[in-house]
Amino acid sequence: MLRSYLRLTLFALGLLVGVQVPGFIEAYAQHVEARRLEAQQGLQGFQETARRFFHGDLDVLVEHYRTSEDPVFQSDAQSVSVLVERARLLEREWQAMQRPWYARAWHVAFAGEPRLRGEVWSGYRFQVLLAPEAIAWGIGCALALAWLVESLLLALNYPFRSKRRHGRRLYR
Repeated sequence: MLRSYLRLTLFALGLLVGVQVPGFIEAYAQHVEARRLEAQQGLQGFQETARRFFHGDLDVLVEHYRTSEDPVFQSDAQSVSVLVERARLLEREWQAMQRPWYARAWHVAFAGEPRLRGEVWSGYRFQVLLAPEAIAWGIGCALALAWLVESLLLALNYPFRSKRRHGRRLYR
C-alpha cells in the first residue's frame, strides 16, 4: 500500500513540475523580448548615426570610434561595442523563441543564454496553468518521472531477487 502511495506522490510531483515548463518558457520569451526592445532603444541614436555616415553599419561606427584621435570617442567605442553585441545576442535569443514549441523548450533548457535563464528563474513565480500545453507537459513529465524511477528501482532490485522465489513463480 505504501508503494502505491509513493507511486502516486511521484506521479503528482512529476505532474506539478511538468506544468511549470510552458510557464517558464513563456516567461523566458517575454524577458528576452523586453530586454531586446530595451537594447534596441539604447542603440537607436547610434543606429541613426551609423545610417547617416556608415550606411547603417554599426560595426563600422564602432571601428571609427576606436580609431578616432579623440579620446572620448575611443573610450565610447567599448561601450557602444558592448551595446551592439548585447543587442545581437538578444535578437538571436528572440529569433530562437519564435520557433515551434519543441525547439523553444530545447533552446531554453540547453542552448539559452545562462545569464538570462538565471534572471528569469530568480523572478519566476510557480503557477499551475490549465492550458492544454501545460497539461500535456505535466502528464508527460509525470509519466516519464514515474517510469524512470520505477525502472531504476527494479534494476537496482534485480540482483537481489532470489532465484528460488523466481523459480516458484514459474511452476505455479
